[in-house]
Amino acid sequence: MTATATLPTTSRSCPAPASTPLPPSSGSPLTAAYTRLTEAYPGLRVEERSAALGAPSEDGWFSAAELAADPGALDSFLDFDETQVRRDYGQSARPDVVASFGLHRYAWPACLLVTVPWFLHRRVPRLPVSSVSVHRASGRMSVHIDTFACLPEDPAAALPGAEVVADEEALRTRVRASVAEHLQPLLEGFGPRMRRGRRALWGTATDEIVEGLWYVGQLLGEGPRAMVELERLLPGRTAPYTGAAGFRTLVGPQGQELPTRNRASCCLFYTIRPRDTCTTCPRTCDADRIGRLTDSP
Repeated sequence: MTATATLPTTSRSCPAPASTPLPPSSGSPLTAAYTRLTEAYPGLRVEERSAALGAPSEDGWFSAAELAADPGALDSFLDFDETQVRRDYGQSARPDVVASFGLHRYAWPACLLVTVPWFLHRRVPRLPVSSVSVHRASGRMSVHIDTFACLPEDPAAALPGAEVVADEEALRTRVRASVAEHLQPLLEGFGPRMRRGRRALWGTATDEIVEGLWYVGQLLGEGPRAMVELERLLPGRTAPYTGAAGFRTLVGPQGQELPTRNRASCCLFYTIRPRDTCTTCPRTCDADRIGRLTDSP
C-alpha cells in the first residue's frame, strides 16, 4: 500500500551517522531529525509539544491511547479509511480490510517517529501511546518526549531526559523496545477488527518498521545504509517481532541489481485490486517484481 522506490545495491560498508550537535534552545534533541523527515517526506509533519501544552484536542485529532482503548474513537478513526476506499476505488472493503488499512496508515508514520531519529542521529525517543496524537486529514503527528536513549559520545547525553546506553546494539534494543511499547496497545485494539492473531499482528509491526525507514531512507539519499541498518535491527530473532528485514536482490533485464523483500504480513490490498499487489507482497512473483521495478513488460 505504501509505494517503495527502487533502491540501489546495499553496501555493507556504509558508515554510521556522526554525532549531531545540539539544536538551538528552542528545539529538542529530536527536532533536527523530525525536520529532516518532513523535508524529505512532506506528507508527514511532526509537531513536538511540551507537557504544559498537553495533547491537541481540536476536531480531527486522535490520541494513540484513544485508538488503543476506546472503541468509539477507533470507529471514528476507521471511518476515514472506509471513506477513502470508496472514494479511491469505487467500492466498499470488508471491515477487517478497513481495519488493516487503518492500522497501516497509523503505524507506518508512527514507527518513523522512533526510527528516523535513531537512523539520522542515534537518538531513540520513548513514546508511550499517551505521548502521540495523529490528525488524519492533514498528515500531522503530535509528540511529547520526556526521555530518549543515546550513545555516550552524543553531545545530548548530558541533557535532562537522556538515557545513555553502552553501544550500538544496546541502542538497537531500545529502538525495538520503544516501537513495541508504542504498538502493543494499538495491536490489541485493532487486532480483533483485523481478525488476525498475535504472530500476524507482530508481522505487521515488522513490516511497518522496515518498509517505512527503507522508503524514507531512499528519499534521504541513504537507501543502502537504511537497508544495512534495518537488517541489523531486525535480524529475525527479536521477539515479539515476526520475521526479519529480509532483503534480497533480484537481477533486472540489463543486469541491474534490484533490492526487494517479502513482507511478513499481508496488507490485504489484493482484496481491493487483485492484480495490483505490492512489490514486496509474497503473492507477487519475482518476474512481476522485476517488471514493475524496471517499468518493463
